[in-house]
Amino acid sequence: MSGREQQYVQEAFATNWIAPLGPHVDAFEQEFAALVGSRHAAALSSGTAALHLALLLAGVGAGDDVLVSTLTFSASVNPIVYLGARPVFVDSEPTSWNLDPALVSATIERKVRQGKPPKAVVPVHLYGQSADMHPIMAVCERYGIPVIEDAAEALGSDYHGKAPGTFGKAGIYSFNGNKIITTSGGGMLVSDDADFVAHARKLATQARDPAPHYQHSEIGYNYRLSNVLAGIGRGQLQVLEERVVARRRNCAFYQQALGDLPGIAFMPEASWGRHTRWLTVITIDPAQSGTDREAIRVALEAENIEARPVWKPMHLQPIFERYERSGGSVAEAFFRDGLCLPSGSNLSEEDLERVVAVVRRGF
Repeated sequence: MSGREQQYVQEAFATNWIAPLGPHVDAFEQEFAALVGSRHAAALSSGTAALHLALLLAGVGAGDDVLVSTLTFSASVNPIVYLGARPVFVDSEPTSWNLDPALVSATIERKVRQGKPPKAVVPVHLYGQSADMHPIMAVCERYGIPVIEDAAEALGSDYHGKAPGTFGKAGIYSFNGNKIITTSGGGMLVSDDADFVAHARKLATQARDPAPHYQHSEIGYNYRLSNVLAGIGRGQLQVLEERVVARRRNCAFYQQALGDLPGIAFMPEASWGRHTRWLTVITIDPAQSGTDREAIRVALEAENIEARPVWKPMHLQPIFERYERSGGSVAEAFFRDGLCLPSGSNLSEEDLERVVAVVRRGF
């Protein structure tokens, strides 16, 4: 926390706006939309809830195919399955580790020829860096396929000067406790389509019709953000840039201190935009280094330092392995060799030096 959040939380208590909705929710939506450059936003209970509503409103339903990054967390995929649709996992490209536009294009064209075009495409902007959106948008626009961007990990980054999450039909963000800013738990759905966001707000409040009595003409959900948590979010928004600077500083420190080690490489920063370095991620080539990702992770854990492997690709997950995939070897290599180093915005230089010392001993 920055300390600024307390003012808004105190306002929520002083005015007795505790339950979902309220002035902080309205203000948080407006401030967030302005920050990312979207016309409309709806504050929700999680990024997963936002993705669920966005896919539902994009028309995804039972039996539909939805293209999605395989190198991601399961929350990017679960809402597809909630709706009875089928994820089609698409591999990464090495420039940004994100969704491969060439594979997206080839998969869409193949499915169009088969008479079953995908119902939506979900690019995931991984670890604080945007996917290469221009070619992805071009092929999706050619075939009229809506793009729902999962920007949960990428708030504060940009792609040719524009925020990821604002290219497609809708974008979703997460304020979970581990994200670059947090409301402890929460999410946001953004879109330039006013009706789309208005409908999302309705569905998120149990789909109550505008009547003096309780009336419902469609199924709804309890997905709205509380006024208290929105107050925390307003305070966090004010320090987003500070958080990005701190995360990038962590990465620069690691690059300077570890870059000379044999077989080590850092997740690249693509030429098309700013990487927030939400997480600093390295790969370790065992053939060159004499060690591997898991040995270094265990060595860090022995010193009470948490590091984690790169996301295990979704096509390798037991719950999803039966679904179709396009490629996969690139994401599998990142998982095999990749390690996420401690990256918190509040890490001290002493903390970073401690991590570096353990990693260097492992080499």
